[in-house]
Amino acid sequence: MSNNKEKLFTEFQAPTTQEWLDKIQVDLKGADFNKRLVWRTNEGFNVQPFYRREDVLKLKTPEALPGEFPFVRGNKKDNNVWYVRQNIMADDAATANAKALDILNKGIDSLGFHIPGDQVSDEFIDTLLKDIQCECIEVNFQTCPRKTLKLVETLKAYFEKKGYDKERLVGSVAFDPICKMVNKGKDTTELLDTAKDLVLALKDYPQFRCIAVCSDTLNNAGAYIVQELGYALAWGNEYMQLLTEAGVDADLAASKIKFNMGVSENYFMELAKFRAARMLWAQIVKQYEPKCDCACQMIVNATTSKYNQTLFDSYVNLLRSQTEAMSAALAGIHSMVVTPFDAPYETPNDFSERIARNQQLLLKEECHFGAVVDPGAGSYYIEHLTDSLAVEAWKIFLQVEEDGGFLAAAKEGKVQDVINATNEKRHGDAAKRKEFILGTNQFPNFTEKSDGKSANNCKCCCQGQEPGTLKAIQSTRLAADFEDLRIHTEQTRVPVAFMLTIGNLAMRQARAQFSCNFLACAGYKVIDNLGFKTVEEGVDAALEAGADIVVLCSSDDEYAEYAIPAFKYLDGRAMFVVAGAPACMEDLKAAGIENFVHVRCNVLETLKEYNAKLGI
Repeated sequence: MSNNKEKLFTEFQAPTTQEWLDKIQVDLKGADFNKRLVWRTNEGFNVQPFYRREDVLKLKTPEALPGEFPFVRGNKKDNNVWYVRQNIMADDAATANAKALDILNKGIDSLGFHIPGDQVSDEFIDTLLKDIQCECIEVNFQTCPRKTLKLVETLKAYFEKKGYDKERLVGSVAFDPICKMVNKGKDTTELLDTAKDLVLALKDYPQFRCIAVCSDTLNNAGAYIVQELGYALAWGNEYMQLLTEAGVDADLAASKIKFNMGVSENYFMELAKFRAARMLWAQIVKQYEPKCDCACQMIVNATTSKYNQTLFDSYVNLLRSQTEAMSAALAGIHSMVVTPFDAPYETPNDFSERIARNQQLLLKEECHFGAVVDPGAGSYYIEHLTDSLAVEAWKIFLQVEEDGGFLAAAKEGKVQDVINATNEKRHGDAAKRKEFILGTNQFPNFTEKSDGKSANNCKCCCQGQEPGTLKAIQSTRLAADFEDLRIHTEQTRVPVAFMLTIGNLAMRQARAQFSCNFLACAGYKVIDNLGFKTVEEGVDAALEAGADIVVLCSSDDEYAEYAIPAFKYLDGRAMFVVAGAPACMEDLKAAGIENFVHVRCNVLETLKEYNAKLGI
């Protein structure tokens, strides 16, 4: 068999990279290779259309082993099992306890309790954790930063009362006052000294962490992948520096930091992000000279993004979160939360929470994602992405350190400015359909109604307090602008858009489909047609159908023949739109035609303009 294999491979000559490029250039028929096939990412680097072994020989990432420094291939050597986590808002201890016990029987092995600050007490914790075996699962807690130390002391007392083995307890208490600065603009500098007390309070609990880096807030505000990664590293380093300068041992300090990161829809790049994150964090912690390399491990809880979720066509959110969950699972995260599909517009119900749990269980139990350590290792593409993300994120990290560290950058608003600028750019790209949101700005469901749904507003335990004195990030979902427009149209008056299709069959059908998708983004009722023999016949049919908008759909060459007669015959009885940007556009404008829809339009602004003209 061995001889046969050797003989088989000797019969084929491996093509060189240049031979591949020459073949591609022939197939491109003169088109520019870089413009047509090279992808310039938002992360600041280029992605080639193909990679070969020679491209990764110079990289260090393929040389790493699972479970070994710098942990690019994960923290484990023999499996990829992660905790399946579900978060619970614990306003009422008994209700939260009942829900926790219920979902523990449905596949969950990690609980996340969000406890209002004024509820923290021995009695509350006794009720909340009743009958929950904390040694058998992961337990996580979050409360007001001012109450976190009290919560830790309360939990310690409960654990000791129950006789739990401190070394077997796995979980966290999320203390991240810097998050309040970034997310809410609240100056919480005074709370940072609590970090040392928290770490020392939990020093005998080796698997229980208490300092959080909540970079998922950046993800949910539209941050690019490399921005979340670079800032998360600087954020974590700020806490490492704060703790070690306060006299905390480097090994202990690092072992108490936990990263809460988001996962967006860029499948392979998100997978590479977590690999790069572990590698870079290990290098950062190494500079503090810990006694054991295990202190350099990055522990990550990944949460699927809310930023790209939609109110309309909300079941598409399942597709988004499923690919995000796949990225995180294959990347070797510690635990994961899948955001329910209905989170943008309501408190998730039993059905959506069950589906969210099962999305993880499907990957874990049926796809066996927990059985293979770092399946992306050795992939030329993923290794390239890992290295490229690491390089670009490191630039951000160094810039933040040069500016005085993450705390200083957050207090000066530099981080918030960058994230808000990215958010604004992405909303602008979505308005022009440079960034697609399936079911919202591309291929919307023509007949769907909001049925009273409206966007959820953020609620937290600090609600009602005075606004912050610092800059804050603007966490506005990408689809929000289109959703607001569509709901406004639905609640005011839904106009009828009629496709006047005529002339070249292929072009009129393509233009009609494009226009229907374009106008349905605002919730307009669209009426498509097979075609008309004359423009007069089409206009008459449109008016009979009660059209508010008549869209002429034909070929560029035929617009010179059809557009002006159709416009004149319509005679202002409805808005007239030409689908496309024909060469004769200036002549059409000179005749009084002012509305055109085409691929270079700002869809959102055009639809707002049409609403204004229609009095909506």
